[in-house]
Amino acid sequence: MRSESTEDHLERIQELIEEKGYARVADLAASLHLSTSAVSNMVRRLARRGFVNYERYRGFTLTPTGRQVAQHVKTRHKILTEFLELVGLNSETVDREVEDIEHHLRPETLAIFSQLVSFWRAHPGQLNAFKRFIRNGTSSDAKP
Repeated sequence: MRSESTEDHLERIQELIEEKGYARVADLAASLHLSTSAVSNMVRRLARRGFVNYERYRGFTLTPTGRQVAQHVKTRHKILTEFLELVGLNSETVDREVEDIEHHLRPETLAIFSQLVSFWRAHPGQLNAFKRFIRNGTSSDAKP
């Protein structure tokens, strides 16, 4: 089992590597709004657990296991973001909600959200009917 903090660190490390080509403790601390000493301790723990390759006073990279976890977290984040955007929530609400719930979903719940996102993308009329239902409290397709 991975903690929220572990997942948040790995997700952000991957983002930094994608943006800059590398990750350093100072960059990670700034992006997570944490102290460099807290991040340094976490990076050492991540290294001991096999998620990162770390050399003191140098940058660090994700191990294959770390990349796999970071990719899973990124995918989960993307699915939740798309789902909440599709139902019409504003971007600020989406960001807050995704951060609040992303670590608490079971895989089968995430799979259903993913399928729903795919369904709505393939059938935008169904998404529009759902949005009308939310807006009006009724579906235009409903039979009496």
